[in-house]
Amino acid sequence: MALEHRSAFRASVLLACVIICSNVLCPVGAYLYNNRYVGDQVFRITPGNDEEVHVLKRVLGQMKVDFWQPNSASLISHNATVDVHVKRNDTHGLRASLKQEHINYRVFISNLQKEIEKQTGYRSSRKRRSQSQYDYEVYHSLEEVDWWMFEMNRTHSDLVDMFSVGKSYEGRPLYVLQLGKRSRPQKKAVWIDCGVHAREWIGPAFCQWFVKEAINSYQYDSVMRRLLNQLNFYIMPVFNVDGYHFSWTTDRFWRKTRSKNHKFHCRGVDANRNWKVKWCDEGASFHPCDDTYCGPYPESEPEVKAVAKFLRKHKKRIKAYISIHAYAQMLLYPYSYKYATIPNFSCVESAAHNAVTALYSAYGVRYRYGPASTTLYVSSGSSIDWAYRNGIQYAFAFELRDTGHFGFLLPESLINPTCTETMRAVKAIASGLLKKCEIDSTRFPYIQYDRTIL
Repeated sequence: MALEHRSAFRASVLLACVIICSNVLCPVGAYLYNNRYVGDQVFRITPGNDEEVHVLKRVLGQMKVDFWQPNSASLISHNATVDVHVKRNDTHGLRASLKQEHINYRVFISNLQKEIEKQTGYRSSRKRRSQSQYDYEVYHSLEEVDWWMFEMNRTHSDLVDMFSVGKSYEGRPLYVLQLGKRSRPQKKAVWIDCGVHAREWIGPAFCQWFVKEAINSYQYDSVMRRLLNQLNFYIMPVFNVDGYHFSWTTDRFWRKTRSKNHKFHCRGVDANRNWKVKWCDEGASFHPCDDTYCGPYPESEPEVKAVAKFLRKHKKRIKAYISIHAYAQMLLYPYSYKYATIPNFSCVESAAHNAVTALYSAYGVRYRYGPASTTLYVSSGSSIDWAYRNGIQYAFAFELRDTGHFGFLLPESLINPTCTETMRAVKAIASGLLKKCEIDSTRFPYIQYDRTIL
């Protein structure tokens, strides 16, 4: 009998050790996603001319690849890099095809599973007992982000109000934090959304960082105190709640929402291609299985519809719209869907210049900035175009770090510097709203191309 007790005790100790290893010591990537990305690679391909562009589109069209940059094969252009995630069974064939066609390429992620494991490193159990112990230098699940929002609302009710603008396809609340002093109910406002594309985890990390820094610096930072006294910030940490949850539990590189198309058995819409301005034209797809699927009609997604309804209702107060994405190190403004110059170009251009200059001052990281159509590529259905057309004069989209070395797998060690520098840029944009900038009476007769802070 004593022997049985000792055996049971040893078994319980072993089980406890396994649990501790699983939850505290072992890399999170070792058991997430069932090692589905072992051997997968990310290629960086640079077609040098139009003929190579044509060949590359054909080669990639013959296999199922996950486009990282640009978003689809239709947006491939010469002398612009193409980053594609390739399944392990297709890597040899793609390499052979590129060599045969003499198209320049390199493999910058040789084993995607290992990079996923590196992204989160050795993660201890998260500190969630109070807001002061919340770890802002790790990526958080949707449940943890929701908990954090409730906690911020509870502990900082003088500066923070929490509400929902609607529900997602799967019934999850679409939470927003209103940040700012409540002295004047009709103050000017800034909208910031993060996590529109599920796999861009640095977005939700930044939105949380922004709220934390704004609250913590309110007493000693005169700029932030002035901003919170004179502006309201509407912060939506996770726009695409269903997709973000799915990227944590099932598919790390899921991009879209989680609405269902029964005909094709494909789930989800690109939430940034579902807005009404020039819906489903350049850079979007009508096919439900494509990452850039624009949906069956504009604002078909409950997430997009709910946010659009809120922005329309408050458009007289909301003076700036900021959407946080990754990756490319760019600050983009309208137009996305056409080569044209916005009427208030000089004001927006000045705001963008000030923002990337402020960002550069933190760690010397260079951002390109300019109209999205010329700086990145022409794409329809963009939220910044929709916001601008609905009267929000300052509409920006950030593409945060990096330029491709990590891609969508930005390590947790880079959350702090990425958020710190982006915080400076957003503060610069918000500060500009408190000053008067005359809108140009005439359009510029030429396309103003992007700049790079030197």
